[in-house]
Amino acid sequence: MDEAIGHYPTDHNRSAAMPLLHLWQEHFGFISDGGVQWIAAKLNLEPINILELVTFYPMFRQERAGKTHIRVCRTLSCAMAGSGRLVENFCAATGIERRPHGNGMHKPISVSADGNYSIEFVECLASCGTAPVCMVNQELHEDVQLDRAADLLTNHQSPIRNHRSPPHPLEHRLIFKNIQRDDWKIDIGTYMRDGGYEQLRKAVTMSRAEIVNQVKTSGLRGRGGAGFPCGVKWSFIKPDEKKPVYLICNADESEPGTFKDRYIIHEDPHQLLEGILISCFALNARTAYIYIRGEFPQGAKILERAIEEAREHNFLGKNILGTGFDAEVYTHRGAGAYICGEETGLIESLEGKRGYPRIKPPYFPAVLGLYMCPTIVNNVETLCHVKHIIAMGGANYARLGRPNNTGTRLLCVSGDVQRPGYFEIEVGAVTMGQLIYEMAGGLKPGRKLKAVIPGGSSAKVLRANERFKLKQNQSDGSTVEREMSIDEIPMDFDSLTAAGSMAGSGGVIVLDDSRDMVWALNNINEFYAHESCGQCTPCREGSLWMQKITDRMLRGGGVTEDPKTLKTIGDNIAGRTICAFGEACAWPTQSFVQKFPEEFAARATKPVPPPLPPEYTPEELIEQEQIPTTPMAHDPGWEKAGTVGTI
Repeated sequence: MDEAIGHYPTDHNRSAAMPLLHLWQEHFGFISDGGVQWIAAKLNLEPINILELVTFYPMFRQERAGKTHIRVCRTLSCAMAGSGRLVENFCAATGIERRPHGNGMHKPISVSADGNYSIEFVECLASCGTAPVCMVNQELHEDVQLDRAADLLTNHQSPIRNHRSPPHPLEHRLIFKNIQRDDWKIDIGTYMRDGGYEQLRKAVTMSRAEIVNQVKTSGLRGRGGAGFPCGVKWSFIKPDEKKPVYLICNADESEPGTFKDRYIIHEDPHQLLEGILISCFALNARTAYIYIRGEFPQGAKILERAIEEAREHNFLGKNILGTGFDAEVYTHRGAGAYICGEETGLIESLEGKRGYPRIKPPYFPAVLGLYMCPTIVNNVETLCHVKHIIAMGGANYARLGRPNNTGTRLLCVSGDVQRPGYFEIEVGAVTMGQLIYEMAGGLKPGRKLKAVIPGGSSAKVLRANERFKLKQNQSDGSTVEREMSIDEIPMDFDSLTAAGSMAGSGGVIVLDDSRDMVWALNNINEFYAHESCGQCTPCREGSLWMQKITDRMLRGGGVTEDPKTLKTIGDNIAGRTICAFGEACAWPTQSFVQKFPEEFAARATKPVPPPLPPEYTPEELIEQEQIPTTPMAHDPGWEKAGTVGTI
């Protein structure tokens, strides 16, 4: 525990709260009241400072789980692969009687009568391409056969496997060039024999301004979701900055449909570490933290081993490569909160608090970030690209891809395709149709494409039979507007934005014509209702309202106003919250209702009941075929709440 505390500045002991909670839970199985008191005293904090973390982060438990604890992913790709049935089969094999979960709150853990087993539904485990997946204790199991659930209880060993075939001819691998190599191992010796850390050696001979300019010239855009130019973000750090500068690697890969960073961490950790160290030198950052998902316990151990190997070779620590530059890199495990993927929520979490995003302005991380010091937050994939920009030069890197969409991009394909997996392409060099039908093997036999979510679950859905008008740049510099089908859309930032969605995190979820769009939206709504941090009222209340409405519609209680109500709620969330989570939870609802009105109307046939709060879910709406209404003597004045004039 003292070692964990030592990873943070002495006047910021609170940052060690989550590491200590992880250590306590791993040793005792849960966080007791005594544990809260002990950790608070150890860090000179009040008990409430620790308890607020236990009640906020879903991975922390206040009750003992079973000796064998099972976590089954419930988000969209796994649900499409049958994770609901998988949970039922686990329960049958262990004698567990599952408790229903509360509305949008932590999913309760159900424990067998003998205390040997426990199970819970959890949010995305970032292995959507091998759905359905689950974790048995600390081991991830992929491609779980639904009727073989009991076998996993006796064989816990399940190394994370890669089920992809060799690189597709349409791929251009930079970041993933070492993935699946027969001769590849993750130790530093293998990495160095392949030219590893040569770019760090080169970078420390360059000026900091030169490195930043190379990244600017490359046109690299952030790969975490927002697509903000990386070099521009770096340039916000003043060259003569007097405060300590921090670099944070955002490895909190939590967006349903996204599973690229996991493989970088597990199969090429030194590539990430080299990108981090080059970035530290460029920014004059003496400390970097890798904020890694709590659901990646093996990944955290791999990174910690890689850090020690790099230290032994003088690639980090004191006087790196004899340059006089010092830099330390530490891992910091999250605990199951999607909101910590937002950079300021991540910073709050790293400071040992709840992951409540900060208001921008004034809290732009490059000015007032970690410990109120200048901070750069970059995604795993983004930092890996830095190494290749130094190797190639910014101008040569910019020749990959398309203008304003340079370099390569990792795309994750899951759902109703024959060969789900990850692919690395030049940005914009592959169309949606090529990605789905050539690279991912096309739809399953006898099925047709119905919809695509192109950038993780928060991206607006695209309907298969839509036509899109996109402006394209010509070689002479002119712009031409062209109408195209979904199959013709280039997989780049600007084209997907012009099509009405976004490239986002690169998670492409494919839905065929067997899928119920109300069911799909309800699954997504449940994710966002559970993951809202609760800080902003529109998001806290609205995400839960939308989930309750789609849940009621699925159970046969949809009323005629529901589609309109769903859209109205979404419209009143987007743009009205501190961070982009508001848009993330609103965009799916707005787009699903707009793109598939006939399916929502078919599940919203009952007459409108008496005026009620929009989130109200009375069992009568589900159980009764008809909802009686009685005319009122006068207009009660309730506007747009049910049908005015009836009760």
